[in-house]
Amino acid sequence: MQPASTFSDSAAPAPAPAASYTRPISENPVLAALAADLLRTPQALLQLTTDEAMCVVAYMRLVPYAKGTVLFRRGDQASSGFMLLILEGEVSVEAGDNGSTDTVEIAVLGAGSVIGEMSLLDGAPRSATCTAVSVVKAAGLSRRGLEIMIDEHPRVAAKLLIGLAQRIGDRLRAMDDQIQIYAQLNASLQQQIEALRAKVRA
Repeated sequence: MQPASTFSDSAAPAPAPAASYTRPISENPVLAALAADLLRTPQALLQLTTDEAMCVVAYMRLVPYAKGTVLFRRGDQASSGFMLLILEGEVSVEAGDNGSTDTVEIAVLGAGSVIGEMSLLDGAPRSATCTAVSVVKAAGLSRRGLEIMIDEHPRVAAKLLIGLAQRIGDRLRAMDDQIQIYAQLNASLQQQIEALRAKVRA
């Protein structure tokens, strides 16, 4: 698979093997309008107005990926300074030990999905591996682009950050629910094991 694309310290992502070029998405009015519409869908959970969404899009870059390209790799910190809004195509999200073949596909995401927002905000290594299942077009927002937006349009940037924080919070709450279900299943299994042990001792 090809290496993941990276963003430079500037507002624009640097060209990489995974993405032969990047350019301001505003240069393509059709894709810019699509990106603004997708930012406002319930799936994005950002609660932006049309004007606010267009403002955010003005700081984004168009990033194309070939099928099979690794967009993010779990544990990678070098490419942690940006998030992506999928415009076209599908991306597989996998969890598992870094470098291990024992990975689990946890989701396949399509147009309107936002990925990589946690690393955009905290700069921490990627928490999952994301791979292009098909040809993908995405709109990327780098940390530098976000910083410029904060300077030039602080109200819009604040609303975007609140929306991203809400997305992360919802994801953590869903994970907590899954952990509770796992704990209940584990407790039930332990009870069954103890019941079997009691029968054997009898």
